[in-house]
Amino acid sequence: MSSILVTSAGKRVSLVKIFQTELQKLIPEAKVFTADASPGLSAACAFANNYFKVPRLDNPNYINELINNCEENNIKLIIPTIDTELLILAENRDKLLSHGINSVISSESFIHKCRDKRLTHSFFSQNNIETPKEYSKDNYKLPVFIKPVDGSRSLNTFLIHSEDDFVENHFKNEQLIFFEYIDQSEYVEFTCDLYFGKDHELKCIVPRKRIEVRDGEVDKGKTEKNILVDFIKKKLPHIKGAQGCLTAQFFKHMTTDRILGIEINPRFGGGYPLSYYAGANFPKWIIQEYLLNQSITPNDDWEDNLLMLRYSEEILIHNSNE
Repeated sequence: MSSILVTSAGKRVSLVKIFQTELQKLIPEAKVFTADASPGLSAACAFANNYFKVPRLDNPNYINELINNCEENNIKLIIPTIDTELLILAENRDKLLSHGINSVISSESFIHKCRDKRLTHSFFSQNNIETPKEYSKDNYKLPVFIKPVDGSRSLNTFLIHSEDDFVENHFKNEQLIFFEYIDQSEYVEFTCDLYFGKDHELKCIVPRKRIEVRDGEVDKGKTEKNILVDFIKKKLPHIKGAQGCLTAQFFKHMTTDRILGIEINPRFGGGYPLSYYAGANFPKWIIQEYLLNQSITPNDDWEDNLLMLRYSEEILIHNSNE
């Protein structure tokens, strides 16, 4: 029996339930575990077959405790969910493998490119994908969009319409970058779920239109078989070091073929369940590749124009010690 672990589980209830569904079909005796620094306050941990507590990611014992828990529970596969854990897991890939534990994660080199916005834009440019212009802090054109070089979840981003909107920190903080503002009355933003096999070849592309976003994640979205599918097939058919699910953000002009690459997150995004229910079964392919040693072929058989509307739901834990 080879079980799966979803790390930094937090609110990833849908992802846990999806992996449970697909694991039950392929390896019925296996389980989906979750790990979190505060499992008693994690909704995903409440839905997992079982869970365990781990130290915070900055704790030097994090990897050793993770390995110990995996060995105790016969966990052979790790699914990361947040940006800050990616490098830690990638740096310890060989150590994990020495204990029979695989992690569905891209290479250190590629993760570095994804975590640094300047390196991401350089990667896009090397693959002939246009990006928003970066301005110097003494020569820019308003409106300007400011974001951190290594940020995620739309945190610490600022849209500056006039000089009065600036504060001193915008200029002094070297982690903040000034970019050309992409007018969303002219462009539509898409998150594309991409699946790369163990051979680093692109197997599937699902563009998801971002209709409404909350806390950096899609609350309302829709699948679209549009120009982005062929565009990404042509530009990114193979990415050295890329494995598993990647979420890549693009802006597509409403009336022209202009496409701008924004960022890449080499992990499952919060809106991935929409792609799954449309038919892009990344968890099944992960189980087949990493646990059953099966090959994956390219797949475009997913539902177009599938709309997702999310809502909040309560989970009640009786006799909680939290």
